[in-house]
Amino acid sequence: RGIGANYFSLFRRKLSDPNDTSYRQELHRLAQNHIPFVRFMCGGYWPIDNELYLRDKPAYFKLLDDVVKAAEDCDIGLIPSFFWHVPTVPDIVGEHIDMLGDPNSKSSAFIRQYTREVVTRYLNSPAIWGWEMGNEYTLQIDLPDAAHSRPPVVPHYKTALERSARDDFTSRQMLTIFDQFAKTVRIYDKTRIIITGNSIPRTSAYHNTTERTWKPDTPAQFAQMLLRDNPDPYDIICVHIYPDETNKYQAGARSLDALIKTVQALSLQAKKTLFIGEFGASATLGRDKERRYFEELLQAIESNNVPLAAFWVFDLPDQNSDWNITFDNDRFYMIELVRQANIRLADRIKAQPDKSLAD
Repeated sequence: RGIGANYFSLFRRKLSDPNDTSYRQELHRLAQNHIPFVRFMCGGYWPIDNELYLRDKPAYFKLLDDVVKAAEDCDIGLIPSFFWHVPTVPDIVGEHIDMLGDPNSKSSAFIRQYTREVVTRYLNSPAIWGWEMGNEYTLQIDLPDAAHSRPPVVPHYKTALERSARDDFTSRQMLTIFDQFAKTVRIYDKTRIIITGNSIPRTSAYHNTTERTWKPDTPAQFAQMLLRDNPDPYDIICVHIYPDETNKYQAGARSLDALIKTVQALSLQAKKTLFIGEFGASATLGRDKERRYFEELLQAIESNNVPLAAFWVFDLPDQNSDWNITFDNDRFYMIELVRQANIRLADRIKAQPDKSLAD
């Protein structure tokens, strides 16, 4: 249990510059501030980022070894997210995205291979809290305007040179690769949590799938999509939650607290653990709203006894204008608020070690 940080670039910076060891100091500082774990991208975002893995696996894993060892040394947990960007694996193996729906495709074989190699290598590491499939796949499935939402073509990043209807991502394809990933993990690791990495379902997710329309879902339809998107053997309900200034949230909720209360209740009914894999407030809201929304999210996470959550995002200079949180910028207060929340959580666990926080 605990509130951690998204440290998206933890491994990516090492891939970009093997001499960069800044994450060692930053992991240490996070641990000192009672941040118990970090979620990070465990692989390359673009196909070109995976060239070292394809060319020289020992060299690639030596870099990842150093990241895992640094976490072990700091006594901080890791949640590696394996396949962050949907089109990357199909682009690497020269297939369209629709082949993610075929368990016999090259894409599926690559997913099983990389999953096996990472899980077996770090199976005995005390730093590993769980294994995550990818990032926000639910925001990319069954879109009514799919033809206008296809992945970008960026030749210098080694993407496919063109996109077509075969690259329109569907829920069937998503669930197929979710199954491939989870079953592969469970061959080697019987106990750690497995996470989809999903965002919260869109407000029209049910109608996206059934009608390819943007018609709003009912609360019952939202619940159906939430469970569909986090299927067995995934033992976690994963969502990402951010403020909406219109206060028009899923399942008819009119506030962040009401939304988190609803998702927590559905998770408990399903006998699964809730993980709010991303939450936060953008600097673009303005200083006052930024702080108010962040405090509202944190309070809702605490008051609704959410077991796991992680703020977005730590030490990501690319997002300095909106999301980046560091020990040295004016959003450091967020780390301090999370530190205080984690101390309160630890005190509650010490006071009632045998009692579920969901009770």
